[in-house]
Amino acid sequence: MTAGPFAAPLALACVLAAVVYAMGAARLRRRGDAWPWRRDCVFAVGCAAVVWGLAGPVPGGPFTGHVGRHLLVAMAGPALLVAGRPLTLLLRLLPPGAPRRGLLRVAHSPVAGWLMFPPVAAAVDIGGLWLLYRTDLWAVAHRHPLLGGLLELHMLLAGLLLAMAVCRLDPVRGRCGLPLRAVTLLAAGAAHAVLAKSLYVAGPPGTAFAAADLEAGAQLMYYGGDAVEVFLALVVAVQWYAATGRRRARQAARTARGSVPAGAR
Repeated sequence: MTAGPFAAPLALACVLAAVVYAMGAARLRRRGDAWPWRRDCVFAVGCAAVVWGLAGPVPGGPFTGHVGRHLLVAMAGPALLVAGRPLTLLLRLLPPGAPRRGLLRVAHSPVAGWLMFPPVAAAVDIGGLWLLYRTDLWAVAHRHPLLGGLLELHMLLAGLLLAMAVCRLDPVRGRCGLPLRAVTLLAAGAAHAVLAKSLYVAGPPGTAFAAADLEAGAQLMYYGGDAVEVFLALVVAVQWYAATGRRRARQAARTARGSVPAGAR
């Protein structure tokens, strides 16, 4: 991924999103609503990661630098942005009315539900990566900057889509169980790891990178992808832990009610 024609607008949009998010969170706190600071932090770091990947210097050779941008823009940045629950924040800020109803209508639409189905989101994200690296698409994109920019935009949006589908932190259509999301994350991680290993052996068709650069980039893709997937797995694990706690509390309450003698009720 190189800096395409959409890099500067996307980076500016990320900076604006961070400012709007911070102002919205501050407004919630001023009116007495609780909004954890950790969400502000992860969202700000996510925006910084995307901006760095789009516009900042990334060390290493051409392929290693490309992989670094890929990790920042398409994986680490989206995962952190989703952890900040931006849709939840926006819904809490909007007063009852047409804008709020419209946003909920979009979030609960059948199209959103279909795209947020974890296997579909994984296919869009990981399938796109396989097409990019295992066909002539990567070489063609470097000859056509507009196509390269569109691929850049697709990577960011596909990364957001997969992170939202796996984490399910914001109120979107459909309820996908934790097992399905966990298995999807595991499968997506495996496909990403296999792709990284294949790049260690052979670069994208139509390209000619130095062997050392190719190997370093493939290793960065392999281990960097693992780190992001561990982060997403922790988000899912925390949800599983909380759901288990709520279920046990309900069972304990039912047991306590059942143990009270009839005459004492």
